[in-house]
Amino acid sequence: MNHLLATIISGLVIDENENYYFVQKEGQTFRLHKNEVQASLGQMVEGFTYVNQKQQLAMTTKIPKVRQGHYAFSKVTEVRKDLGVFLDIGLPDKEVVLSLDELPTLTNLWPKVEDELLIGLRIDDKDRIWATLADEKIFKAMSRKATEQMHNQDVKARVYRLKMAGTYVLTQDYYLGFIHPSERYTEPRLGELVDARVIGLREDGVLYLSMKPRSYEAISDDAQMILAYLNQSATKSMPYTDKSSPEEIKQLFGISKGQFKRALGHLMKQKLIEQVDGKTNLL
Repeated sequence: MNHLLATIISGLVIDENENYYFVQKEGQTFRLHKNEVQASLGQMVEGFTYVNQKQQLAMTTKIPKVRQGHYAFSKVTEVRKDLGVFLDIGLPDKEVVLSLDELPTLTNLWPKVEDELLIGLRIDDKDRIWATLADEKIFKAMSRKATEQMHNQDVKARVYRLKMAGTYVLTQDYYLGFIHPSERYTEPRLGELVDARVIGLREDGVLYLSMKPRSYEAISDDAQMILAYLNQSATKSMPYTDKSSPEEIKQLFGISKGQFKRALGHLMKQKLIEQVDGKTNLL
C-alpha cells in the first residue's frame, strides 16, 4: 500500500458519517474530514494521503508542499533524543519524524525547535511515513549561481549539512555557501539560521562565508577570553553576568567590572551570548 501514502490521489467517496467522508482507492479506504470539502456518494475527490496520529488512513485536501518526491522547508516542533526530531508539514493531525539515523552524531548539533530543515517524505516497509533530508542534488537544483559583486555582503543562511571540512548553507536568496571552521567561533547546528558575510567565491558559484566580524568589528581580547571560558565549560555557561561583583570578576578574569560589562555587551550585540536567570550562556 505504501505507494498510495504521502502522495496525491483521486479516490471515490463510498460512505460518510457525521464527521467524515470515506474515500476508496485500490481497495484502501481513507477518511476525509467534512470541514474540508463538500462531496457526495460516488463523487471523486483529490487529496494527500497519510496515516494520522490514531494510525488511521486519512486524506486531506490541504496539500502539503512536502510529499514523496517533493521537498520543502519545514519547522522543527519537538526534539526527542531517543527518536529524532518532529517536523510540521501542515497536516491537521500529524507531524513527521526525521530519524536520529539522519541526524549528526553529536546531539548538540541537532536542530532545535523553530529551526527549519529541507525535507521530503519516505515510506518504510511497515507503511510508516518518515521525513528525509534533501541531498546535495536537491540543493544544487534549487540554488542560484553567485557573482563577485556579492563580496562583503551580509547574508542570512540556513545550515543544511555538517562536515569535517566545514558547514554548508543555503542563503535566504538561494545561494549555496560554505563556512570553513576557521571562519566561525562555534559550529552551528543543523537547521540553524546564521548570520554571515561573503568573503569569496568558488569557481562553481558557491559563496565562501564567514561568521566572524569584520576587522573593524573585531572582538576585544576581553571578549575573546570570555568566549574561551564559555567554550571550555561543560554547560557552555557561567554563573557570572553584568550584575556580578567587581571582586568576583577580578578574581576570575583579572579585569575590571567595566571591562567585563563592555565585553559582555559586545558579545550580546554579536548574538554570541545571552544572559538568563543569573547566568551567561553561549549561543
